[in-house]
Amino acid sequence: MAVATMGDAVEASLLVTKSTIDEFASLSGDNNPIHLDDDYAAETMFGGRIAHGMIAASVISAALADLPGDIIYLSQDFEFENPVRPGDNIVARVEVVEELGKDRIRVKTTASVDEKSVLSGEAVVLSVPHEDAD
Repeated sequence: MAVATMGDAVEASLLVTKSTIDEFASLSGDNNPIHLDDDYAAETMFGGRIAHGMIAASVISAALADLPGDIIYLSQDFEFENPVRPGDNIVARVEVVEELGKDRIRVKTTASVDEKSVLSGEAVVLSVPHEDAD
């Protein structure tokens, strides 16, 4: 299997529902009421429930997994730019922007809802050929 190289780019998407948020809270243990309680969240600066930021980050991870080769996360830096709400479809895009040597690549990462950025940053990952077990 080939490895990721300069210019490779892929996308992944996820439709976020209240169930998505509830299940993520259960899985992660992050029970912040801004994510889970409609009445509480309505009184915040967001005016309603918002998804955990790490849900958007997980769509970045899904996109990385679609790059050529076996992809192993080494680091990720990102900024949360706008909230994600129930009913939003997150589209994540990753693009290889630099080959760092020793199978390491730098990847530009973005996630958007309706073409409005919700998360942006960069990751460093390993991209290695997949070795078939005999």
